[in-house]
Amino acid sequence: MNFKLIILICLTLVFFSTSSVLARAALLDNSIDPYSFTFFRLFFGALTLVIILFLKEKKLNLSLNKNWHSSFMLFLYAICFSYAYINLDAGLGALILFAVVQLTIIIVALLKKERLNLKKSIGISIAFIGLVYLLYPSKDFEISIYHSILMMISGIAWGFYTIIGAKSSNATLNTTDNFIKSLVYLFLFFILFVQDTNISSYGITMAFISGGITSSLGYLLWYYILPNIKIITSGILQLLIPPLAIFLGVIFLNEELSFKLVLSTFIIISGIFIYLKTKEA
Repeated sequence: MNFKLIILICLTLVFFSTSSVLARAALLDNSIDPYSFTFFRLFFGALTLVIILFLKEKKLNLSLNKNWHSSFMLFLYAICFSYAYINLDAGLGALILFAVVQLTIIIVALLKKERLNLKKSIGISIAFIGLVYLLYPSKDFEISIYHSILMMISGIAWGFYTIIGAKSSNATLNTTDNFIKSLVYLFLFFILFVQDTNISSYGITMAFISGGITSSLGYLLWYYILPNIKIITSGILQLLIPPLAIFLGVIFLNEELSFKLVLSTFIIISGIFIYLKTKEA
């Protein structure tokens, strides 16, 4: 990887981990309901991306025929993500999310016969052991199965969104199109499932920062990065997000920092380092 790509990847991962903390902060005290947070997050994201696209290309060349699959995956990821964070800590939610993302990407990559050598296998295994160790039940450890399943669905959706993005030839156009079309699915979801909403200025502010800054810019950079790396590499890189989200949650949301957290973070990063040392990554 070249230096520019490494910098963009680091910035993108910070954006992704910050999104988890912002969602948890907004939903923690019921400042906004999950549907409204998702709507404003994607709406502000779409607005930001439309402005960026217009400034870049001087036109809005969007199509009614493309990106419906990827926009559905974005919607499914975002809506399940928000509802899951009603009852999951920021770091734990990110951990479940990106563990499932990694598994989804690895399974699809192997089905496509992407080569996985011994060193890569060892790196992936070590990183995943770190995730399993952190998630393994212990004293004073409680987790909602329902909300965990929602986050798993979110992870599968994000995994496929990542895989689709690897084929993107115009990151700005495709990301903008995805955000706009995801609002169509959100509208249908509102008609079918939503009965009550709860909105506050604080909740909307969190959704604005999450959608208008961390999500829109993060996903834009991600669609730029994906064609330049292997599918499995994209999955293993995202394992950095849970440790980042956990430490941000400790700092900003007063979530607990434990020895188990520190040790598992070290294991995860060690696995990622081993994986990325391979020349093919």
